Amino acid sequence: MPHHLRSVELRRIPPAATDRFPYTVPVIRTLPVLRLDRPVTFLVGENGSGKSTLLEGIAVAASLPTVGSIAANKDETLKSQWFLGKSLKLTWDRRAFRGFFLRAEDFFGFTKALSRERTELLARLDEIDVEFAGRSEKAKGLAKGPITASLADMERRYGVDLDANSHGQSFLKLFQSRFVPGGLYLLDEPEAPLSPQSQLALIVMISDMVAQDSQFIIATHSPILLGFPGALIYSFDRTPVEAVPFEELDHVVITRDFLNAPERFLRHL
Repeated sequence: MPHHLRSVELRRIPPAATDRFPYTVPVIRTLPVLRLDRPVTFLVGENGSGKSTLLEGIAVAASLPTVGSIAANKDETLKSQWFLGKSLKLTWDRRAFRGFFLRAEDFFGFTKALSRERTELLARLDEIDVEFAGRSEKAKGLAKGPITASLADMERRYGVDLDANSHGQSFLKLFQSRFVPGGLYLLDEPEAPLSPQSQLALIVMISDMVAQDSQFIIATHSPILLGFPGALIYSFDRTPVEAVPFEELDHVVITRDFLNAPERFLRHL
């Protein structure tokens, strides 16, 4: 079955922007056509290598919403990536209209906003009790109806208080509530708050959504996530970017060597 986004390429660098970020990042300047012909694609590389920058540019070009429901091409924190998004050519098999773009900082802001919204809804219920004192329960129930429905929907999707969970639990809860079939999901280092066990749980969720016609492009440092069966992996530690087998990735080789013989790495400390 064809996937949503088939390829990404850099059409041109605006002449006036050649010495400006993000075009100063080597892998962005030399970006080849990246084929995305598998349901899960990973972008891997050291911090500053450009993987997150490209992911943000794709989100802008695809007009995907962030977790906070702001379209990436309207998010003020992505201004530099707006220019990159306009320079990218996205080739689609089928245009995706579902999905989202996730950065860790967006998620933490989202949980705080949810907590504030829940507090405001509960306060409004208390206000209605005061305003409708002495009136019938039916009148009070009609006034409370929309607010009660909003609270119930929020709790159904995210639990009683998403912000009260651990970061890892909150992340997984969000994915459970927001993943829908047929979506395109761009995730930037989703492993940040996740334990190894929770990373395995995320792999299961991704596998379930792939079976329901979803596509994922994920920037990550996690050897666990990178082990997703059949994934396409692009290394941003190479210029230009190129596909690298899981077994040859620096992240995997170094992690495996360390776990096999940690004393070799630690004896000089």
